[in-house]
Amino acid sequence: MTSTGTEHVRQLGELWVLGEGTGTMPGGGDARMLITLGYDPEKAVFIGTWVGSMMAHMWVYCGTLDATEKVLPLETEGPSFAGDGSTAKYRDTITLLGPNERTLTSSTQQPDGSWKEFMKATYRRKAP
Repeated sequence: MTSTGTEHVRQLGELWVLGEGTGTMPGGGDARMLITLGYDPEKAVFIGTWVGSMMAHMWVYCGTLDATEKVLPLETEGPSFAGDGSTAKYRDTITLLGPNERTLTSSTQQPDGSWKEFMKATYRRKAP
């Protein structure tokens, strides 16, 4: 399924970035999202949150930038797709493809420890 939307990103001080998005859900309907992402110099990790109008759960992130400084896997935990009240581990990976493009890939950890991708978004900067 394909969905479209926009995101406005701004800096909050020296350590935080806020991204506010709007779009359509793959099955129809409007969606609003807010991501916060910052750096904790004491712990040397990136931290943040993600909330969306389509769910009641606040996703809390923690991750470390890879050696290329272009890939940021963010670990989190939340409601399982099983719908039985259990939780599962998730990984949202931000990959910088260039100065005007990035992807966000969402995966969930499988019982065998592997990761299964279930969503990928591509973000492209528009000229002002």
